[in-house]
Amino acid sequence: MKKSFYSLVIAAVMCGSSLFAQSVDQGKKFFYYERYKSAKDNFEKVLAANPNDISATYWLGQTLIEMKDVAGARAVYLKALETNGNAPLLLVGMGHVELLEGKKDEARQRFETAISLTKGKDGAVLNAIGNANVDSKDGDANYVITKLTPYTQDKKFKDAETWLQIGDAYRVLVDGGNAVTAYQKALAIDPTLAAAKHRIARIYLTQKNPESFLPAYEEAIALDPNYAPSVYDLYVYWYDRDINKAKTYYDKYLTISDPDPKNDYDKASILYASRDFMGAINASKGFISQLGDKADPRYYKLAAYSYDELKDSVNAKDYLEQYFAKQKAEDFVPKDYEFRAKMLSKFPGNETEAFASYEKAIAMDTAYESKLELLENAAAFAKSNGNRAAEANFLGQLYQTKKTPNNVDLYNWGFANYQAGNYKSADSLFAQYTEKYPNEIFGYLWRARSNQAMDTTMAQGLAVPHYEKLAEMARSLDSVKYKGQAVSSYFYLVQYHNDIKKDKAAALRYVDKVLEVDPGNADAIRIRDILNKSPQKKTAAK
Repeated sequence: MKKSFYSLVIAAVMCGSSLFAQSVDQGKKFFYYERYKSAKDNFEKVLAANPNDISATYWLGQTLIEMKDVAGARAVYLKALETNGNAPLLLVGMGHVELLEGKKDEARQRFETAISLTKGKDGAVLNAIGNANVDSKDGDANYVITKLTPYTQDKKFKDAETWLQIGDAYRVLVDGGNAVTAYQKALAIDPTLAAAKHRIARIYLTQKNPESFLPAYEEAIALDPNYAPSVYDLYVYWYDRDINKAKTYYDKYLTISDPDPKNDYDKASILYASRDFMGAINASKGFISQLGDKADPRYYKLAAYSYDELKDSVNAKDYLEQYFAKQKAEDFVPKDYEFRAKMLSKFPGNETEAFASYEKAIAMDTAYESKLELLENAAAFAKSNGNRAAEANFLGQLYQTKKTPNNVDLYNWGFANYQAGNYKSADSLFAQYTEKYPNEIFGYLWRARSNQAMDTTMAQGLAVPHYEKLAEMARSLDSVKYKGQAVSSYFYLVQYHNDIKKDKAAALRYVDKVLEVDPGNADAIRIRDILNKSPQKKTAAK
């Protein structure tokens, strides 16, 4: 049954009309709306009536995967394969489980077998292979594109789901242009397919383009008012921007989604966003007391954030530590570690652990824009704590992560190294600066200063060629604007030739260069007079 048809009957289905008996198509619609509890109940009833329904078995396993019960999905597929060992859809389902378990080779073999059995012409099987690969960190997005694209060339092809999977594969490859094109092709086949418009919105969301993603989300809801994922994403977007608007979307979400304990958490978090911090704390404590070890660990985090807003760092730290002790490793998000770093920094002696938390947050974050934001925040955090070495480290990661770093990024990285006393690294970075931006003074200036810092006695003369170059560039780039840099360079060279090389003639030449740039420079005139004085002969004592 096509998704375009689903949209015509969904109101009846959601209202519990007897128009349909329990069916695979009805369960798939629940799945499409991300109403996984309803989908699970539906597929289990279908299988109770017909245990050999391969499609219902496949979708039950997929539902369990979405409910984070991979072991349950494995059990469902294994049992079904005992009696239907060559069912292509079940092979793909098992391959999906194996990808999630890190068994890439076994999964690929199952996919290839399924394709061979169906001669690469079964859309349901190909779409299942696409979903398995884009849903798993060990999946292969290029494999999806290679296997599914030929299927779209058939003259009778009319499967919008296939273009969704191809679009998802391009999204995994961070190819937003081709992803959007694929989603638009899905919409061309099924103009009511809210999921395609929703995915387009998410592409624009990663690009931080609200002028594009907000209308796209609204268009998805207009296509299908029951499409809960778009409603929920709009709630999330407005959560820390306009809590009243966010609450409107959330109330709508509650009417079109399955009852879920996480909804109680969202309601409590709305109290926090409304700045009712004690309300959020009391709600969190209430659920913790009521549910005990079964309470969502995020209640501890919500209490920690709320206490932090109330300037109660002791309780904030206590609840945050409980959150980290109770939350599953796979359910942490990068911001958890960033908040932990900030919280630890409020208690002296935890600086090393705080920086380690920032490193974890950065390593965990795979989204380009948010990773850049984390690196910027980490660098600012290090600078505020006076740890210029850590700042240099984070700025280095920022420069290397950016797709198109600019002169300011390179300068900040080099200067942080200079401030941290990493003079050799600073010199190397500012050497790069002079190569990339030869018409800017800063690379020459900080190369000179970095080498001066490495040779404070001037004995090695490390900074001499760099001060000569700095003076030359200062005069050639803008002798008025950079007069100070030229003068200070020449004075350094005066000192070096007089004190280290014992060469008064050379020292006097550089004094003359100072006066070329700044004719009235009193220090240069005084030094010239001193150097020009002949040594007085001592009168012999009688």
